[in-house]
Amino acid sequence: MKYLSNPIPGAWRVLSAFGLSPRDQREFLLKMLPRHSVGAEIGVHKGDFSKRILQTVKPRKLHLIDPWKHERSEIYKDAWYGGKTPGGQAEMERRYEAVIERFCKARASGQVEVHRGASQEVSRIFSDEYFDWVYIDGNHLYEYVKSDLEHYCKKVKRGGYLMGDDYGQDGWWAGGVTKAVDEFALSDGVELVRIKNSQFILRRIER
Repeated sequence: MKYLSNPIPGAWRVLSAFGLSPRDQREFLLKMLPRHSVGAEIGVHKGDFSKRILQTVKPRKLHLIDPWKHERSEIYKDAWYGGKTPGGQAEMERRYEAVIERFCKARASGQVEVHRGASQEVSRIFSDEYFDWVYIDGNHLYEYVKSDLEHYCKKVKRGGYLMGDDYGQDGWWAGGVTKAVDEFALSDGVELVRIKNSQFILRRIER
């Protein structure tokens, strides 16, 4: 299947070479999100992007979803939650605890809620059309991205957004993000809004 746009392979590396950090690459996306909205980030890692969401979007409620689970399979040897985490599950536990501590005040106020578990399982606790937007940056393998899109589309309000990272990048996930997004964008009730700096933005059509 052809790309829905014409991303440059390795675009994030090209942008970095010109002094654009991952922070700059996602700035446009943060600025388009409605302030005081309800959103979710799937794939939290250490919470760096979560912090930027809070600072820029100032959401009424932000749900942080991540299993913080170390993957030992060979396919994950180049993943941040696989081979690039030599400390194994012990390191994942430290990351989880660090996120809990990092957002202590926001959690106490009710602005942030942390959900530790597989994103597909966590989706069951939310009612349909609950979110204004969901940002998907979890497991990049095709079947997982596809599942996240399918599970969370109905959890997003009509007119709301499904977004994510690494569109057009091959990576260790062999282009799984791009394939899943391209297929899902052809679904009824969904439209492609924009692809920029390896970020994809889909909207659930109001009907």
